[in-house]
Amino acid sequence: MIYIGVTGWGDQDSLYPGQISSRDKLKVYAAHFPIVEVDAAFYAIQPIRNAEKWVNETPGGFQFIVKTYQGMTGHLRGATPFENRPAMFQAFKESLDPYIKNNKLAMVLFQFPPWFSCKKVNVDYLRWCKHEMGDIPCALEFRHQSWFAPGYRQKTLDFMKAEKWIHSICDEPQSGEGSIPTVLKTTHPDKVLVRFHGRNVHGWQKRKAENWREVRYLYRYNPQELQEWADWVGQLIKESKNVYLLFNNNSGGDAADNAKEMMNHLGIEYEGLAPRQLDLF
Repeated sequence: MIYIGVTGWGDQDSLYPGQISSRDKLKVYAAHFPIVEVDAAFYAIQPIRNAEKWVNETPGGFQFIVKTYQGMTGHLRGATPFENRPAMFQAFKESLDPYIKNNKLAMVLFQFPPWFSCKKVNVDYLRWCKHEMGDIPCALEFRHQSWFAPGYRQKTLDFMKAEKWIHSICDEPQSGEGSIPTVLKTTHPDKVLVRFHGRNVHGWQKRKAENWREVRYLYRYNPQELQEWADWVGQLIKESKNVYLLFNNNSGGDAADNAKEMMNHLGIEYEGLAPRQLDLF
């Protein structure tokens, strides 16, 4: 099955006609797409009441991809509110209970920063993370090119397979060691994730610019680029039972439109958000 959505439901203005309260946006969003990424979990471990609300507002077949808290992936600057790392992981896992109990957790996403390079201490940490998460399905996304350098690419993929990490494949600008290439390989028989970050190479690394976060994901995929990906998705679905596609090019409000265009390229319709796959592959 192929699932298509975006990273967060708050900024998708094209989905919300007229004036709509922010608390009602997920209900409307869930009438368009069967999956969404919970990006808010990156900035703070969400209260269980939030997850309960989101679970209750979405149809039975709806799925959430929950991004891990920034302290778990080394993004956090400054002090952590947790006594130690195990306590942090435990709090995050507890916040997932409503998704798990309602069969709405597609996976958890570990997205590591550009300075998280391929070295033994980091490999050991990845192994520790996976052990701490237990049976919870976890996707792994890198931002440092060293993981897929010619001498390490196959070792990285083999490690992910051995540790049962779901590969988070990226489409993103190629701008030095702080970006990774698109590696069209699955590492898990059941699930693979693809995240579309856009191809704004000029805005990708300008971290000192005042509007860096606004322009970083400012990009709209054209029909040719989406069709190329539709062909690649056809390859991925042969290797993994479920392919999840998330558009993260939100800066200009293009993510939802591109996600719908991708549905057209793949010939997918979601009836009542119980995905019905048309005859494609």
